[in-house]
Amino acid sequence: MPPCRVILRTPLLIVNLYYTINALTMENLFERYGSIKNGIQTLTPREAYEAIKDGALYIDLRAAELSAYKIPDIPDIFLLPLALYKEAYHKLPAERYLILADSSGLKSRDVASFLQDRGYDKVSHMAGGFVEWERDGLPIREDINERLTGACACQLKPRDRMK
Repeated sequence: MPPCRVILRTPLLIVNLYYTINALTMENLFERYGSIKNGIQTLTPREAYEAIKDGALYIDLRAAELSAYKIPDIPDIFLLPLALYKEAYHKLPAERYLILADSSGLKSRDVASFLQDRGYDKVSHMAGGFVEWERDGLPIREDINERLTGACACQLKPRDRMK
């Protein structure tokens, strides 16, 4: 499996046209959402969801086995596992508003800072990560064939697949 992949459920031409038109009509998408803490734009999951509706791109920093089981049910997601972001960050579209989300919101702030240091100026992180996204009742897709099992988070492993 490649280290990064983009899930697009909207035709690419329509997506690019939408973001080109939006770029011409909006000065700064993140001015409408969240707050800046220690130089990093911070969004709640609900604010992130609204920003995604307005054209921001969700960057899922969770490990592949976690994002295979549950993922936000939104039009496009860029999967960039934390273990690979330093080698693969250049694949992120610098012209898009990026919302970085890990499992709990603890590491996404560091990745946002890393990207800002490399010239990405449309970066935010999602406080609380995917755990809060799900807790807030925001839309998710679940693949029960990718469900994980284990006594605690450090012992999670894939379950037997359903036939």
